[in-house]
Amino acid sequence: MSASDFRDLVGLSDLQDGQITSFSLDGKPIVLVKDGDRVQAFGGKCPHKEAPLEQGAYCRTEKGAVLVCPWHKAVFDAADGSLVEPLALDPLPRYPVEIVDDRVLVGLKPLSRPELQPRRGNESVLILGAGAAAVSAAVTLRQEGFDGEITMVSEEKYLPYDRTALSKTVLVSEPDKAHAPLLRSEEFYEHHRITRRKASITAFSPDSRTATLDDGFELTGDHILIATGSITKTLDIPGVDKERVLILHREKDAEEIARILDPDQAVTIVGAGFIALEVASSLRQRGVGVTVISNTPIPMEKQFGREIGLRLRQLHEENGVAFVADSPVTAIYGDKVAEGVELEDGTRLSSAFVLLGVGVTPATDYVNGLERDRSGAIVVDGQMRAAPGVYAAGDCSATRHEGGTRRIEHWRHAEIQGRIAAHAMMGHETDVIPMPWFWTQQFGKKIELLGWGDTFDNIILEGDIRGFSFLATYLKGGKPVALAGAGHAYDMARAAVDFDGFLREKPALVQEA
Repeated sequence: MSASDFRDLVGLSDLQDGQITSFSLDGKPIVLVKDGDRVQAFGGKCPHKEAPLEQGAYCRTEKGAVLVCPWHKAVFDAADGSLVEPLALDPLPRYPVEIVDDRVLVGLKPLSRPELQPRRGNESVLILGAGAAAVSAAVTLRQEGFDGEITMVSEEKYLPYDRTALSKTVLVSEPDKAHAPLLRSEEFYEHHRITRRKASITAFSPDSRTATLDDGFELTGDHILIATGSITKTLDIPGVDKERVLILHREKDAEEIARILDPDQAVTIVGAGFIALEVASSLRQRGVGVTVISNTPIPMEKQFGREIGLRLRQLHEENGVAFVADSPVTAIYGDKVAEGVELEDGTRLSSAFVLLGVGVTPATDYVNGLERDRSGAIVVDGQMRAAPGVYAAGDCSATRHEGGTRRIEHWRHAEIQGRIAAHAMMGHETDVIPMPWFWTQQFGKKIELLGWGDTFDNIILEGDIRGFSFLATYLKGGKPVALAGAGHAYDMARAAVDFDGFLREKPALVQEA
């Protein structure tokens, strides 16, 4: 590059060591990171949802320094911008930097990335499913130079999409726009030779690595990834099979709900978990009356504790959501179409439709001969391996953790597991599975949670719960096991990549524990 291809952005001494600083490079947002006398320049927006990276974290870990997205905790190598962990599926663009007379000059064009030599062209990968784990695995394989066949099987007609948007943003959209963002375009699958096949899987044999489809056709591969996710639970009550008793698990469900929504109507949601509360938030923002039937007076108490759970309920009630927690649903009444629910105390609540949000179970009934946990999830090791050549990731898998198994139903964790499985197929072993992180967005308030789902017996709260600006550390036997936060993007980003390191930087937590 010539001198005219660079821009003088800042003095070297004006940059703080270890800080992410944003700049405009001829109208393009970039960030600079100084580490000693070295400065790196990267694109200023996360490739996933264009989060401003200057609000994220620069973290020095045992494996090197990383940049962490403030919104969804994608992790990038601070040396070259390469992707370390999703949610993003792409690396950060990196720009050339020159230091001249204590001035930081940045090139206008991003540096090209070296192409990996194609490998394993005589091998094949069969991916059962097309959700977060499946797409993450397929993308990672091609990024790692895998040159063999990749086939992805799913019973959905849609291209793989961002399922997290269904309850958070899709339902607040107009019916003709009620679609989740695609994870990758049609052109991506064509260009990268990823074959998509629409079919239901009726059986899978790990011994022969063969999947049988509903049309009788059989598919096999040298490497298999089971990533069929989960299926929604239902209720064993009269009327549950009536029309307009709905769930929200796939895009077709969101389309149906968006189609029949009417602000003058009232609906009943059975359940008060993450999805149920996010749906309640979205429907109220559309003006729909909402009643939530919960089996506990404090929603999310198991995950967040009493104080934060109470604040969540207050938030919903402040926005017009009604809660019923003292009388469960015993029936859904109506002729052929649901007209409402009947409670144990005899109360009837009329509803334009009834939405069930009572949890999910692993979609693994078609799989034979693999170890399962209590829920039916396929038990895997640290490489997502369930048997030789067979891997499982996402909602349908359970990983070993501290003497037991844990099934994590979160989008980012599924993408991470799919990426680990792909690396294992390529012969790259992963040292540690990152601590699960997820987020919920309700009435414009975002709460993040980091942890393996351990029970806790004490909580250290910092900040303002009322104003949704807090950090909560969860303890079990005096040991920190989880972290929740609202309005603390940096702290949550730092902890997401190095939980123990974050705790060392917060000695007050350890001392109080």
